[in-house]
Amino acid sequence: MTSQPIIYEKPEPGIARIWLNRPEAANAQDTQFLYELSAALDRGAREDDVRVIIVAAKGKHFSAGHDVRERDHHATQDRYTPIGNSNQHHRAGAEGRMSREEELYTGLSERWRNLPKPTIAAVQGKCVSGGLLLCWPCDLIIASDDAQFQEVTVAMGIAGVEWFAHPWEMGARKAKEMLMTGAPIGAEEARQIGMVNKVVPREQLEEATLDMARTIARQPTFATKMAKMAVNAAQDAAGRHAAMQVAFALHHLGHSHWMEVSGLPVHAEGMHSSVKKSYAPGDEPFRAPRPKLAGE
Repeated sequence: MTSQPIIYEKPEPGIARIWLNRPEAANAQDTQFLYELSAALDRGAREDDVRVIIVAAKGKHFSAGHDVRERDHHATQDRYTPIGNSNQHHRAGAEGRMSREEELYTGLSERWRNLPKPTIAAVQGKCVSGGLLLCWPCDLIIASDDAQFQEVTVAMGIAGVEWFAHPWEMGARKAKEMLMTGAPIGAEEARQIGMVNKVVPREQLEEATLDMARTIARQPTFATKMAKMAVNAAQDAAGRHAAMQVAFALHHLGHSHWMEVSGLPVHAEGMHSSVKKSYAPGDEPFRAPRPKLAGE
Protein backbone atom coordinates (compact mmCIF):
# COMPACT_ATOMS: atom_id res chain seq x y z
CA MET A 1 0.00 0.00 0.00
CA THR A 2 0.99 3.68 -0.08
CA SER A 3 3.79 4.28 2.44
CA GLN A 4 1.96 7.36 3.71
CA PRO A 5 -1.78 6.60 3.48
CA ILE A 6 -2.70 9.71 5.46
CA ILE A 7 -1.17 13.19 5.09
CA TYR A 8 -1.58 15.87 7.76
CA GLU A 9 -0.92 19.51 6.92
CA LYS A 10 -1.85 23.05 7.90
CA PRO A 11 -2.59 24.97 4.70
CA GLU A 12 -3.50 28.16 6.57
CA PRO A 13 -3.48 29.42 10.16
CA GLY A 14 -6.27 27.80 12.17
CA ILE A 15 -6.95 25.05 9.61
CA ALA A 16 -5.71 21.45 9.57
CA ARG A 17 -6.24 19.39 6.43
CA ILE A 18 -6.04 15.60 6.37
CA TRP A 19 -5.61 13.91 3.00
CA LEU A 20 -6.73 10.35 2.30
CA ASN A 21 -3.71 9.28 0.26
CA ARG A 22 -4.38 5.91 -1.37
CA PRO A 23 -5.45 7.12 -4.83
CA GLU A 24 -4.16 3.95 -6.49
CA ALA A 25 -6.76 2.02 -4.43
CA ALA A 26 -9.51 4.68 -4.69
CA ASN A 27 -8.77 5.42 -1.02
CA ALA A 28 -10.08 2.04 0.10
CA GLN A 29 -9.70 1.62 3.86
CA ASP A 30 -7.46 -1.01 5.36
CA THR A 31 -6.49 -1.29 9.02
CA GLN A 32 -3.40 0.93 8.81
CA PHE A 33 -5.32 3.60 6.89
CA LEU A 34 -8.08 3.80 9.51
CA TYR A 35 -5.78 3.97 12.53
CA GLU A 36 -3.60 6.60 10.90
CA LEU A 37 -6.64 8.65 9.91
CA SER A 38 -7.86 8.47 13.50
CA ALA A 39 -4.44 9.55 14.78
CA ALA A 40 -4.47 12.53 12.39
CA LEU A 41 -7.94 13.59 13.53
CA ASP A 42 -6.86 13.27 17.17
CA ARG A 43 -3.84 15.43 16.37
CA GLY A 44 -6.05 18.12 14.89
CA ALA A 45 -8.32 17.99 17.93
CA ARG A 46 -5.32 18.20 20.27
CA GLU A 47 -3.32 21.02 18.63
CA ASP A 48 -4.39 24.31 20.13
CA ASP A 49 -3.81 26.41 17.01
CA VAL A 50 -6.24 24.28 14.94
CA ARG A 51 -9.81 25.60 14.86
CA VAL A 52 -11.25 23.59 11.93
CA ILE A 53 -10.31 20.21 10.43
CA ILE A 54 -10.77 19.28 6.75
CA VAL A 55 -10.87 15.68 5.51
CA ALA A 56 -10.08 15.54 1.77
CA ALA A 57 -8.96 12.86 -0.66
CA LYS A 58 -6.24 12.51 -3.26
CA GLY A 59 -7.14 11.06 -6.63
CA LYS A 60 -10.33 10.55 -8.60
CA HIS A 61 -12.51 9.18 -5.80
CA PHE A 62 -13.13 10.00 -2.16
CA SER A 63 -13.29 6.38 -1.00
CA ALA A 64 -14.28 3.00 -2.42
CA GLY A 65 -15.05 1.70 1.08
CA HIS A 66 -13.47 -1.20 2.96
CA ASP A 67 -10.41 -2.70 1.31
CA VAL A 68 -11.39 -6.34 0.69
CA ARG A 69 -7.89 -7.06 -0.62
CA GLU A 70 -6.28 -6.60 2.78
CA ARG A 71 -4.55 -9.63 4.26
CA ASP A 72 -3.11 -10.23 7.74
CA HIS A 73 -5.63 -7.73 9.06
CA HIS A 74 -5.67 -9.16 12.59
CA ALA A 75 -1.89 -8.98 12.87
CA THR A 76 -1.94 -5.41 11.56
CA GLN A 77 -4.58 -4.46 14.11
CA ASP A 78 -2.36 -5.84 16.88
CA ARG A 79 0.28 -3.22 16.04
CA TYR A 80 -2.01 -0.37 17.10
CA THR A 81 -3.28 0.70 20.51
CA PRO A 82 -7.06 0.14 20.59
CA ILE A 83 -9.19 3.28 20.71
CA GLY A 84 -12.04 1.43 22.44
CA ASN A 85 -12.52 -1.46 24.82
CA SER A 86 -13.46 -4.05 22.19
CA ASN A 87 -10.24 -5.93 21.57
CA GLN A 88 -11.29 -9.55 21.02
CA HIS A 89 -10.72 -9.65 17.25
CA HIS A 90 -8.72 -12.88 17.43
CA ARG A 91 -11.65 -14.83 18.85
CA ALA A 92 -13.46 -17.26 16.59
CA GLY A 93 -16.73 -16.70 14.78
CA ALA A 94 -19.07 -13.76 15.20
CA GLU A 95 -17.37 -12.70 18.44
CA GLY A 96 -14.11 -11.89 16.68
CA ARG A 97 -15.71 -10.26 13.64
CA MET A 98 -18.03 -8.08 15.72
CA SER A 99 -15.18 -6.99 17.99
CA ARG A 100 -13.07 -5.90 15.02
CA GLU A 101 -15.92 -3.90 13.51
CA GLU A 102 -16.80 -2.30 16.86
CA GLU A 103 -13.25 -1.02 17.01
CA LEU A 104 -12.56 0.01 13.41
CA TYR A 105 -15.96 1.08 12.11
CA THR A 106 -18.58 2.01 14.68
CA GLY A 107 -15.96 2.95 17.27
CA LEU A 108 -13.87 5.20 15.05
CA SER A 109 -16.80 6.83 13.25
CA GLU A 110 -18.54 7.66 16.54
CA ARG A 111 -15.29 9.05 17.92
CA TRP A 112 -14.82 11.25 14.86
CA ARG A 113 -18.42 12.52 15.03
CA ASN A 114 -17.81 13.75 18.56
CA LEU A 115 -14.47 15.51 18.06
CA PRO A 116 -14.51 18.86 19.89
CA LYS A 117 -13.71 20.86 16.74
CA PRO A 118 -15.69 21.45 13.52
CA THR A 119 -14.88 19.03 10.69
CA ILE A 120 -15.53 19.40 6.96
CA ALA A 121 -15.40 16.59 4.40
CA ALA A 122 -14.51 17.45 0.81
CA VAL A 123 -15.94 14.68 -1.38
CA GLN A 124 -15.26 14.03 -5.06
CA GLY A 125 -15.98 11.07 -7.30
CA LYS A 126 -17.33 7.92 -5.72
CA CYS A 127 -18.05 7.48 -2.04
CA VAL A 128 -19.20 3.89 -1.61
CA SER A 129 -20.51 2.10 1.50
CA GLY A 130 -17.56 2.16 3.91
CA GLY A 131 -16.58 5.49 2.37
CA LEU A 132 -19.70 6.95 3.94
CA LEU A 133 -18.14 6.22 7.34
CA LEU A 134 -15.43 8.76 6.52
CA CYS A 135 -17.62 11.69 5.47
CA TRP A 136 -20.86 11.20 7.45
CA PRO A 137 -19.16 11.71 10.85
CA CYS A 138 -17.99 15.15 9.67
CA ASP A 139 -20.06 18.20 10.61
CA LEU A 140 -20.25 19.56 7.06
CA ILE A 141 -19.84 18.03 3.61
CA ILE A 142 -18.86 19.95 0.48
CA ALA A 143 -19.12 17.86 -2.68
CA SER A 144 -17.85 18.31 -6.19
CA ASP A 145 -20.48 18.14 -8.90
CA ASP A 146 -19.26 14.68 -9.94
CA ALA A 147 -19.61 13.17 -6.45
CA GLN A 148 -21.76 10.06 -5.99
CA PHE A 149 -22.81 8.49 -2.71
CA GLN A 150 -23.71 4.81 -2.88
CA GLU A 151 -24.59 1.99 -0.49
CA VAL A 152 -24.12 -1.52 -1.93
CA THR A 153 -24.25 -3.68 1.18
CA VAL A 154 -27.84 -4.91 0.77
CA ALA A 155 -26.88 -6.60 -2.51
CA MET A 156 -24.20 -8.36 -0.47
CA GLY A 157 -26.80 -9.60 2.01
CA ILE A 158 -26.11 -7.06 4.79
CA ALA A 159 -28.55 -4.39 6.02
CA GLY A 160 -26.29 -1.37 5.65
CA VAL A 161 -22.79 -0.34 6.68
CA GLU A 162 -21.69 -0.66 10.29
CA TRP A 163 -22.18 2.98 11.38
CA PHE A 164 -25.83 3.23 10.34
CA ALA A 165 -26.40 6.98 9.97
CA HIS A 166 -28.66 6.76 6.90
CA PRO A 167 -31.98 7.95 8.46
CA TRP A 168 -30.25 10.99 9.99
CA GLU A 169 -28.44 11.88 6.80
CA MET A 170 -31.46 11.87 4.47
CA GLY A 171 -34.67 10.83 6.18
CA ALA A 172 -36.32 7.43 6.44
CA ARG A 173 -37.80 6.98 2.96
CA LYS A 174 -34.72 8.09 1.06
CA ALA A 175 -32.59 5.93 3.35
CA LYS A 176 -34.69 2.90 2.46
CA GLU A 177 -34.39 3.72 -1.25
CA MET A 178 -30.62 4.11 -0.99
CA LEU A 179 -30.30 0.79 0.82
CA MET A 180 -32.82 -1.30 -1.10
CA THR A 181 -31.92 -0.20 -4.64
CA GLY A 182 -28.18 0.38 -4.28
CA ALA A 183 -28.53 3.28 -6.73
CA PRO A 184 -26.02 6.14 -6.34
CA ILE A 185 -27.15 9.54 -5.11
CA GLY A 186 -25.61 12.39 -7.10
CA ALA A 187 -24.14 15.49 -5.51
CA GLU A 188 -27.02 17.84 -6.26
CA GLU A 189 -29.65 15.38 -5.01
CA ALA A 190 -27.53 14.83 -1.90
CA ARG A 191 -27.62 18.59 -1.30
CA GLN A 192 -31.37 18.73 -1.79
CA ILE A 193 -32.01 16.00 0.78
CA GLY A 194 -29.67 17.59 3.32
CA MET A 195 -26.75 15.14 3.21
CA VAL A 196 -24.45 17.70 1.57
CA ASN A 197 -24.10 21.39 2.43
CA LYS A 198 -22.74 22.70 -0.86
CA VAL A 199 -21.96 21.49 -4.39
CA VAL A 200 -19.20 23.08 -6.46
CA PRO A 201 -17.38 22.27 -9.72
CA ARG A 202 -14.63 19.71 -9.25
CA GLU A 203 -11.85 22.23 -9.90
CA GLN A 204 -13.24 24.49 -7.15
CA LEU A 205 -13.62 21.84 -4.43
CA GLU A 206 -10.36 22.52 -2.61
CA GLU A 207 -10.81 26.30 -2.51
CA ALA A 208 -14.51 26.12 -1.61
CA THR A 209 -13.69 23.85 1.33
CA LEU A 210 -10.93 26.16 2.51
CA ASP A 211 -13.29 29.14 2.22
CA MET A 212 -15.87 27.40 4.42
CA ALA A 213 -13.13 26.51 6.90
CA ARG A 214 -11.93 30.13 7.00
CA THR A 215 -15.44 31.34 7.83
CA ILE A 216 -15.82 28.85 10.68
CA ALA A 217 -12.28 29.50 11.96
CA ARG A 218 -13.23 33.14 12.59
CA GLN A 219 -15.91 32.09 15.08
CA PRO A 220 -15.18 31.68 18.82
CA THR A 221 -13.91 28.13 19.31
CA PHE A 222 -15.96 27.42 22.43
CA ALA A 223 -19.11 28.58 20.65
CA THR A 224 -18.52 26.25 17.66
CA LYS A 225 -17.86 23.39 20.07
CA MET A 226 -21.10 24.08 21.96
CA ALA A 227 -23.10 24.44 18.75
CA LYS A 228 -21.81 21.06 17.58
CA MET A 229 -22.59 19.46 20.92
CA ALA A 230 -26.12 20.88 20.90
CA VAL A 231 -26.99 19.55 17.44
CA ASN A 232 -25.43 16.17 18.17
CA ALA A 233 -27.35 15.99 21.44
CA ALA A 234 -30.62 16.66 19.61
CA GLN A 235 -29.96 13.68 17.34
CA ASP A 236 -29.03 11.50 20.30
CA ALA A 237 -32.13 12.53 22.24
CA ALA A 238 -34.18 11.35 19.26
CA GLY A 239 -32.71 7.88 19.65
CA ARG A 240 -29.86 7.95 17.15
CA HIS A 241 -27.34 5.98 19.16
CA ALA A 242 -29.77 3.32 20.34
CA ALA A 243 -31.04 2.80 16.77
CA MET A 244 -27.46 2.51 15.51
CA GLN A 245 -26.75 -0.22 18.06
CA VAL A 246 -29.74 -2.21 16.80
CA ALA A 247 -28.64 -1.73 13.19
CA PHE A 248 -25.11 -2.89 14.05
CA ALA A 249 -26.49 -6.04 15.68
CA LEU A 250 -28.57 -6.70 12.55
CA HIS A 251 -25.48 -6.11 10.43
CA HIS A 252 -23.77 -8.95 12.27
CA LEU A 253 -26.82 -11.16 12.16
CA GLY A 254 -26.47 -10.82 8.38
CA HIS A 255 -22.80 -11.82 8.49
CA SER A 256 -23.61 -14.83 10.64
CA HIS A 257 -26.50 -15.87 8.40
CA TRP A 258 -24.34 -15.93 5.30
CA MET A 259 -21.54 -17.74 7.09
CA GLU A 260 -24.04 -20.45 8.02
CA VAL A 261 -25.58 -20.60 4.53
CA SER A 262 -22.51 -20.29 2.32
CA GLY A 263 -19.37 -20.16 4.43
CA LEU A 264 -18.80 -16.52 3.53
CA PRO A 265 -19.76 -13.54 5.72
CA VAL A 266 -21.64 -11.96 2.77
CA HIS A 267 -23.97 -13.03 -0.04
CA ALA A 268 -21.43 -13.96 -2.71
CA GLU A 269 -23.83 -13.54 -5.63
CA GLY A 270 -24.36 -9.90 -4.72
CA MET A 271 -20.70 -8.95 -4.80
CA HIS A 272 -19.35 -6.89 -7.66
CA SER A 273 -16.98 -8.81 -9.93
CA SER A 274 -14.06 -6.66 -8.82
CA VAL A 275 -14.79 -7.67 -5.23
CA LYS A 276 -15.37 -11.37 -5.92
CA LYS A 277 -11.91 -11.88 -7.29
CA SER A 278 -10.47 -10.82 -3.95
CA TYR A 279 -12.34 -13.52 -2.06
CA ALA A 280 -11.32 -17.15 -1.74
CA PRO A 281 -12.75 -19.69 0.72
CA GLY A 282 -10.86 -19.42 3.98
CA ASP A 283 -9.06 -16.24 2.95
CA GLU A 284 -11.71 -13.52 3.22
CA PRO A 285 -10.48 -10.32 4.85
CA PHE A 286 -13.64 -10.05 6.97
CA ARG A 287 -13.73 -13.67 8.12
CA ALA A 288 -13.02 -14.18 11.81
CA PRO A 289 -10.46 -16.83 12.80
CA ARG A 290 -11.78 -20.37 12.82
CA PRO A 291 -11.82 -22.17 16.18
CA LYS A 292 -8.91 -24.46 16.85
CA LEU A 293 -9.61 -28.17 16.54
CA ALA A 294 -8.67 -30.73 19.15
CA GLY A 295 -5.00 -31.57 18.90
CA GLU A 296 -4.01 -28.36 17.07
